[in-house]
Amino acid sequence: MSVLLHKLARYVVQKATSDPEARDKVLKVALRGVDEAKQIAKENDRAYAVGRALRRALKGL
Repeated sequence: MSVLLHKLARYVVQKATSDPEARDKVLKVALRGVDEAKQIAKENDRAYAVGRALRRALKGL
């Protein structure tokens, strides 16, 4: 894992453990990620499915 991603993940974990509101947001994002992963796993063309999931995620920003 790159250093930047490692530091980002560490920050998210620290924030989630100290702030109940942040914990709820992290939980919602994690559950959404699990749902996307399940949907991607069902597809025959997984690369295309990952692209669609990424497009949906970026559109939501």
